[in-house]
Amino acid sequence: MNQKQQLLQSLKEKGIPFPVLDAISKVSREDFISAELERMTYEDIPLPIGKGQTISQPYTIAVMLSMLDLKRGQKVLEIGSGSGYVLALISEIVGEKGRVFGMEVIPELGKKSRKSLSGYKNVRIYSKSGFSGLPEQAPFDRIIISAAHHEIPEKILSQLKNHGILVAPKGSRFEQDLLVLQREKNVFELKKKVPGFLFVPFVGNDYSETSLSNPLA
Repeated sequence: MNQKQQLLQSLKEKGIPFPVLDAISKVSREDFISAELERMTYEDIPLPIGKGQTISQPYTIAVMLSMLDLKRGQKVLEIGSGSGYVLALISEIVGEKGRVFGMEVIPELGKKSRKSLSGYKNVRIYSKSGFSGLPEQAPFDRIIISAAHHEIPEKILSQLKNHGILVAPKGSRFEQDLLVLQREKNVFELKKKVPGFLFVPFVGNDYSETSLSNPLA
């Protein structure tokens, strides 16, 4: 059993559903990290991708995608898309008729992720802050925020469709809860909260090299 198979078996034993496992099996994580880290590609740990950011550990990603409850043909937004790995997984799950949008404020990461995702025809990446969401493409069936925030901006919540689901980490600089919110008309119901996660902080409109911190999740 190779490293990838071992990871998939571990995720399966932890209750990750088949559509997420299937996507992880199809997408090459090594395409989204630097060559010198390839030997650690399928270890269940976060890895640095530059500019103080990380590609989250596979278990964290798998949990978030499970919470999203993705369906074929859905329209999905990821804010803080980083390396583009999660966008690739979402693309596999929603299929060719689905539409996937990523927002990455750090220009170098946006450029690299476009290259890594060149074969994914239903994915589009915007190199700008995700603080205000992506109103020109809203509304979305699902939104995932892959960076920590003290409060989820209302501008982002408002871009969910009715019955749509948002998954995001919320909390302090050093510990966050993963939240699942579902929109029911103009009410956002908390469906689930899982404590004990650690993400890089949300980088807003004031992005600069000095605003970045050390990798976390």
